[in-house]
Amino acid sequence: MNIEFTALKSGGVEVVDSIERVHYTLDTPERLSIGDADTDRFRFPVDAAVKLRCERLTLPTVPATLVRDGSESVVAQVEHFSDESLPAGEYSIELSLPFKLYIHVDSAIEFSSDDEQLRIDFGSPTDVSIGARSKHEQPAGTITTTEQPRDIMPTVSALGSSLKTTSPERSLPTLRGHPPEIELGESLSIPEGIAAPETGIELQVPPTYEHVFPAAPLAYYLGATMRPGDEPRIVTGDDYTQELVPAPTYEESVARTLKQVFFLDCVTRTEGLYPVPLRERTRLEDRVELPFDRLYELSPADRLATYLDTVAYSDVDDLLPDWKLTTHVSPTPETIETLPYLINDLAIVRIADPREVSRSSVEDTGMGAYTRGADTRTATGQATDTTYVQIDEDDNAVEQAWIGDETPVGLSKAMPEAYRNRFDREPSSGDISITVVCNDDRMDRERGVVDEVYGSRDRLPFDVSMSHDLTTEELADVLAQPADFLHYIGHIEDGGFRCTDGHLDVNDLDSVAVDAFLLNACQSYQQGRALIEKGAIGGVVTLSDVVNSGAIRIGSTLARLLNSGFPLRAALQIAKGESIVGSQYLVIGDGGLAIAQAEGGTPTLVHLEKEGSEQYNISMIGFPTTSGGMGGMFAPNIEEVNSYTLNSGSSSLGNFDQSEVVDLLQLERMPVRLNNRLRWSSELSAELSEE
Repeated sequence: MNIEFTALKSGGVEVVDSIERVHYTLDTPERLSIGDADTDRFRFPVDAAVKLRCERLTLPTVPATLVRDGSESVVAQVEHFSDESLPAGEYSIELSLPFKLYIHVDSAIEFSSDDEQLRIDFGSPTDVSIGARSKHEQPAGTITTTEQPRDIMPTVSALGSSLKTTSPERSLPTLRGHPPEIELGESLSIPEGIAAPETGIELQVPPTYEHVFPAAPLAYYLGATMRPGDEPRIVTGDDYTQELVPAPTYEESVARTLKQVFFLDCVTRTEGLYPVPLRERTRLEDRVELPFDRLYELSPADRLATYLDTVAYSDVDDLLPDWKLTTHVSPTPETIETLPYLINDLAIVRIADPREVSRSSVEDTGMGAYTRGADTRTATGQATDTTYVQIDEDDNAVEQAWIGDETPVGLSKAMPEAYRNRFDREPSSGDISITVVCNDDRMDRERGVVDEVYGSRDRLPFDVSMSHDLTTEELADVLAQPADFLHYIGHIEDGGFRCTDGHLDVNDLDSVAVDAFLLNACQSYQQGRALIEKGAIGGVVTLSDVVNSGAIRIGSTLARLLNSGFPLRAALQIAKGESIVGSQYLVIGDGGLAIAQAEGGTPTLVHLEKEGSEQYNISMIGFPTTSGGMGGMFAPNIEEVNSYTLNSGSSSLGNFDQSEVVDLLQLERMPVRLNNRLRWSSELSAELSEE
């Protein structure tokens, strides 16, 4: 079972998702006992539930909160700076945390919140049931298919079986299940019970890899049946047809259709189970007139036709959330088995035309003569059999990845083994374990910085261990021990990790138990790849030699971002700008992995622009995670902002006084860009308070 409840000696209940490694505490005035509760009493599915008796629950944050009465009607929404009272009755309280949490109670309730915590008061000791559902998803079975596009089409169609609804709520990440895995074989075999939902929607495309692969995420999201056709188009049972070219290319037409339908679902769902004030809906209503209440009730096919006929892409282009991930793939059979993992991220899939680049040009990218003669973490005798490629990037994606044998320059390298390793991850309800290894005393400065960073969050339990000058046997033992994250500082050479008595090559190990890693050493790519092949999930590596001062800056920035809940790809994207050597780092494996949870649910980067003497324009950039994917929402912790916004990309909040900016920055430790410099909220708020 993923979800575990524990009564705390100090009072309250700790809830742990042992697979996703996330913790949350609900405080109570006094110590209490808990017992198992009936999971069937909750309106929505839960993995586990407990019952307890208390007078009050206090939450250390203010999550998005909906309250439903016994008839399942929404009777209250609780946000920051709220005061809400409900008379005696039966209520279900839904809280959006790193997992879904539901509180069932028959009582009067008073809600009160400020910028830091939420208090739920029942007035007197009351029987309370609490249920939780993990956001972790496992593939529902495995489909066997051949390399033939005509066999891949029904395979892609069946991936939509994991959608938990075909209503507009499918835009919520918790209602899109992980698609079944795909395995190549000699014949097509789809297990019983795995089938495309009956939506009345067909996606007709020519039977080629170049057409099937880019259309796979759209087919999944629409719950469409993919069939061979002379021209790519969408067809519904009511004879509605939408051509998928030109826009200006087939791939772009498919991507735009997915983005537009997804966005309109996000807006339309506010008429259903989640009637929250959504900023994007307000902005859309200023441009087009749509009967959202009627749209919500339509069948999937009729709703799709109305979306595409009524709203032009140009009407919503600048309102769309920045897409979490664009993945560039080869039109080869090797891509087939990766499709479920890309679809789980709702990635845009593009057929790549990689251009091979020389090793020397990679080493000089962003560095040139800067490293020559400088204090570098130099790797001697490194092998040169790696093929590097350059790929045209998608400007509209938050993150970008490449799937192929070659090593990408500037993009992440996704590996199918990494996704499979995530599913094999052992449950752990203990502290978040971080191991720091420094195998060169001259690099102690970085070790000192990260020692201060990791585990610096009061509300999360961390177990940080520090080691230095390890032998090959000692480092092998470290890699064999379960750990959420390994931060390695030192040298990596042709023979592997440089240790005090020689070199350790990960390829010689049977397996490793670390989940994620940062190998902050010169040319660490090959050893990082070996870590993934031996059991790790994702990590950050280097392509060439790196200047020690730049490596320290990148390493310490990554440590802060990962400690704040940013996933690997997003953390590196931000950290790259902190040093000229940033271009030499890349993410390998599953770049959506996060080692900690963000305090506000969605990791955010704040942008500040000074407007006048004491006014600042605030914008926030959200970075979806694997567990909190595209379609989630967050509410900025600013009293004047009373609406939610989608969790991916930049959202401009307006101009605020300096005192309001300070209040925002004091809420949680988060990265801030001011005057093109990356700062941290705790330090910047102190500076602004003194002005």
